[in-house]
Amino acid sequence: MWTYIPELLAKPVPRYTSYPTAADFGPLAEGAIESAIAAADGDVSLYLHIPFCEQICYYCGCNTGASGKRARVETYLAALHQEIATVASLLPPAARVSRIAFGGGSPNAIAPGEFMALVDALHAHFPLYAPAWSIELDPRSLTAEWSHVIGETGITRASMGVQTFAAHCQKAIGREQPAAMICRSIDWLRSGGVTSLNFDLMYGLPHQTTADLVDSLEMTSKLGADRVAVFGYAHVPHLVPRQKMIPEAALPGAEARFAMAAQAHAFLTAHGYDAIGFDHFALPHDPMARAMRDGSLRRNFQGFTDDPAEVLIGMGSTAISGFPGLLAQNDKHNGRYRQLSGEGRLSANHGIARSAADRLRGSVIEALLCRNQATLSPCLLAEVQDRLAPFLTAGLATLSGDRLTILPGGLPYARVIASLFDTYRAVTQRSFSSAI
Repeated sequence: MWTYIPELLAKPVPRYTSYPTAADFGPLAEGAIESAIAAADGDVSLYLHIPFCEQICYYCGCNTGASGKRARVETYLAALHQEIATVASLLPPAARVSRIAFGGGSPNAIAPGEFMALVDALHAHFPLYAPAWSIELDPRSLTAEWSHVIGETGITRASMGVQTFAAHCQKAIGREQPAAMICRSIDWLRSGGVTSLNFDLMYGLPHQTTADLVDSLEMTSKLGADRVAVFGYAHVPHLVPRQKMIPEAALPGAEARFAMAAQAHAFLTAHGYDAIGFDHFALPHDPMARAMRDGSLRRNFQGFTDDPAEVLIGMGSTAISGFPGLLAQNDKHNGRYRQLSGEGRLSANHGIARSAADRLRGSVIEALLCRNQATLSPCLLAEVQDRLAPFLTAGLATLSGDRLTILPGGLPYARVIASLFDTYRAVTQRSFSSAI
């Protein structure tokens, strides 16, 4: 079991899906994103953001809106189609699109025909080399028709927002979805050809007990999820106004949250799942588990991934693109995004150029989170040694020469340890979620 040391978890830290993080973005030089796309080479991954849901959950901090206003959905999709064409026109012949992911929001908040039109546009504009297709889904708006869409598209990876099977917790977060609905969705996804199915679960929810979490974990295991992500709910109503619907007094305290995270890790590893970091899990046959075993696991804006591509191009409002030397985010305002895209212009004017030092520190942070160890340069070692000492003394990590290793008991502290190498945290004032 993990040991709870509150003073070492007191500082909120980023999730480090990139380094530098989005909190450190600023204005980009004009033409930066266009130049980066034009210089792409080899395997390229695409991400398409659909910022709509049929129902908005109280807890959600994503950039999403209700899909009921059809005119807004249709104009957004028209802008996305134009962005697809614009990006494809910049991509050089040497680039090969090897992965395509749809996220949101909920991609299945749009009509199946609208989704297939996006797929057709990708085939028409991009050089697709038998790409792996993945999608995020909301079981509340999933229909049998989506099974056919998934099969026709060739989607093999899907992630469902399950969050919890406890009815009283579902009600408290505005996401009511009976177990029968989840089971029906699984049947549709499997029959459509999904071979890697992820469940997103949450701990730290209002009125949630450890027993509630265990019940959800047991159901997840029985239903055969290939991957499981167990996230801690981050209550930040000052940043996400809709979270004011969630009573703060009903939330578990910090120590109870830690116990829930520990319970999830113990349960899933005891039921055949390999641990990916401290809050992700995968069955041994899954590509994510294989990547963990062979040392090829990575982090990008979608979290842990087995994607080896160095270039990820994000399309849609708020979508982030990652290149070796550049991180760039599309305009967060849907109206401005639609206007710029409709004019054939890319809206990614916010981000950061990654220096050689950024890339070095980013590689250390990624190695610690993905492989639990990293080799440190003499300069980095000298810089962090004093701040690292409490983690070494507590038996959470070891330092052998220039090799820093996070021990099994130190997994819940991995993000905090990784943050020791983040020079931007000293100058950027922004609230992050707690590490647990």
